Amino acid sequence: MLSATIWVPLIGAVLLAAWRDASPRGLRIAAVLIASIPLVLLVVAWVRFDAAADAPLFQLVEELRWISTLGVAWRLGVDGIALAVASVSALVFVAAVAYPPPNSASDEGRLRHYYAWLLFLDGISLGVFLALDLLLFYVFFDLSLVGMYFLIGRFGHGEDARRAALKFFIYTLGGSLAMLLGIIGLVLATDPLTFDMRTLIAAQPLSGGGTYAGLVLLGLILGLGIKTPIVPFHTWLPPAHVDAPGPASAILAGVLLKMGTYGLVRLPFSMLRETFAHYALPLAIVAVVSIVYGALVAWGQTNLKRRIAYTSVNHMGYVVLGIAAAAGLSGQASARAVALTGATFEMVAHALITGALFLIAGAFWQRGGEYELRAYGGLARRAPRLTGLTVLAAFASLGLPGLAGFVAEFQVFAGAFAVYPWLAAIALLGILITAALFLQMLQLLFFGELPARWSGFADLGWSETLVLCGLLLLVVVLGVYPGWALTVIGATATRLVAG
Repeated sequence: MLSATIWVPLIGAVLLAAWRDASPRGLRIAAVLIASIPLVLLVVAWVRFDAAADAPLFQLVEELRWISTLGVAWRLGVDGIALAVASVSALVFVAAVAYPPPNSASDEGRLRHYYAWLLFLDGISLGVFLALDLLLFYVFFDLSLVGMYFLIGRFGHGEDARRAALKFFIYTLGGSLAMLLGIIGLVLATDPLTFDMRTLIAAQPLSGGGTYAGLVLLGLILGLGIKTPIVPFHTWLPPAHVDAPGPASAILAGVLLKMGTYGLVRLPFSMLRETFAHYALPLAIVAVVSIVYGALVAWGQTNLKRRIAYTSVNHMGYVVLGIAAAAGLSGQASARAVALTGATFEMVAHALITGALFLIAGAFWQRGGEYELRAYGGLARRAPRLTGLTVLAAFASLGLPGLAGFVAEFQVFAGAFAVYPWLAAIALLGILITAALFLQMLQLLFFGELPARWSGFADLGWSETLVLCGLLLLVVVLGVYPGWALTVIGATATRLVAG
């Protein structure tokens, strides 16, 4: 079943790319149906998952021999954290595929390739979250760069998009190579050699620490930190977002950034417990810098997409702070488990909320052709659906109680205060700044006098409204009743923290 979640969109990508006589409507319907299959399969996996304390950590495992001499196999499986992140990623892909395509994909040939690249990236991304083999994880991790490179470079906004795509690819490829060195160093410490994540988690091959273990950890954190991204490895993110089409930005923020934070949990947190705990405090400091710096820089942006992009740096800082607190050497195990649960829940909430915000930004570009906040204004009466959904997404992103962002951040801070109280106190500034920047954004876009040039500004269409309502409805459900998700995530977080 898990294999099908990967192969169905990959095969679908090939079929759509070869479907030359398809109408735009037919291509869109086919792409949505294909992207929906992995989501349905992961919902079935969610129903079948056993969150009991005595249940296996990894479930629904599928294994097929690949390179026996190196202990490499096609290994897939899920724990509660992987299941949550993979499920929300599948949902974001359905939303991105269902959303109206950008103007740059308007002709028939480019539209086929646009949907093909989206489905290719869908299968590859789910492979990252479902892999239980380190080499398989790395292959999927690296291939995700290819899909996003073409979505930005070919379907983005002009010549700047090509430069942004190249910077994204080179920057993150360099991080991937550093992570590859860390993976090789970790595997070489095992006897016999194996890339089986379950074996590496159980064996803790570098539990003695030392310089070698520290270098392995450095390679892993460097590669995953660039993908997250955390300060100072974030500079590729704003131009990639600004020049990408709205649906590609939603995937970049909602899915690809999670590969970095999910990888921190799956690799160094789980396989290098002692070494990771030793360096958890410096990582927590970097996370707090990302939180405050990301919020401050976002507040200074006059470009809508750049502002949202820098809030991703801020929110990914919350995730990294939760992971670092969960690995800390002080604090009760229950509090550290809460921090890891909150970090995972923040991945889910950020995927939904920021994915919706970037789709909304794409709607502004389709109608106005620019992202400058001060170019707009007074749109509340002209576009009430756009206004209402943007207000809901902004309030969710700033952590308003009753919405998913609040549940995630509350748990991150509750756990972090038990381990690093001073760092958690400083990080609270990020929430205040985020509230200010989103309220200012709403004021500039929707209130005041309507400029004459926007007298014909069109409100959201039915398909845009339906997609955004689907994402934001789940944000509300998770904010009001998060227990069904927290049970699955928390069961895994408690076991990982306990070792």
